[in-house]
This record gives sequence, C-alpha cells and structure tokens, in this order.
Amino acid sequence: MRSRFDGRRPFESAEIVTEGKSSLRVELSSEYYPRETSPRLEIRWYRNDDFNVHYQEERLDSVWKCRWDRHPSAHNSRDHFHPPPDASRTDAEDAQWPTDHRDVCRLVLDRLEERIETLWERR
Repeated sequence: MRSRFDGRRPFESAEIVTEGKSSLRVELSSEYYPRETSPRLEIRWYRNDDFNVHYQEERLDSVWKCRWDRHPSAHNSRDHFHPPPDASRTDAEDAQWPTDHRDVCRLVLDRLEERIETLWERR
C-alpha cells in the first residue's frame, strides 16, 4: 500500500510508523491547499480487512478531520464514516466500503480532491 503513495503527486511522503499501533502515514503536499495547512492520512489495514483511514488538516487556528472505518462497532455498522470537521463518534454514519484496499484508497482520494476543490472555492 505504501508504494501506491510514495513518490507520487500530491504526496510528500509515505512512511510506516511503528510507534503505538503501526500505520502508514501519508503526508500530503501543502502546495495543493490554499492556506498554510499540514494535511495527512493515517492508514491502518488489518489482515481481516478491517481498516481505519484517518484524514486530518492542521492549521494554526484549527483542525479538520474525518475517518473511514471498517471494524466491529457498538455505535455503528462495521463499515462507517466519521464526518468532518471533528470525526466524532456521535456523528458517525453507517456506510458500505469496497472490499479491495485499492478501491478504498481511490474512494478516499476522490473525497480529498473534492475537499481541496471546496477549499479553493471558499478562498
């Protein structure tokens, strides 16, 4: 999965992080954003095909985040989405995600493209 991001536009880097729970941290290029923003993805994919894909934008005065999840949950169905701006558990929505990790990544990247376009339109 790392090779799908590493060295490609619009990604700065893609590194395996082993502190705490292992994850793939993908730093997105701030050049695609209209203001000083530090955007990143944290991806955890498990052998049973459960996953978390956490997107976060950090600015000097705010944080905007959302999360795509597949895992057993007391608050939602196994597939669910934690919407922005704070990805809270109480606002989580049931969803249905593709089974292949490449399709999930494409879905996430399509949503991020929409987010970037929205930010530029608001500017």
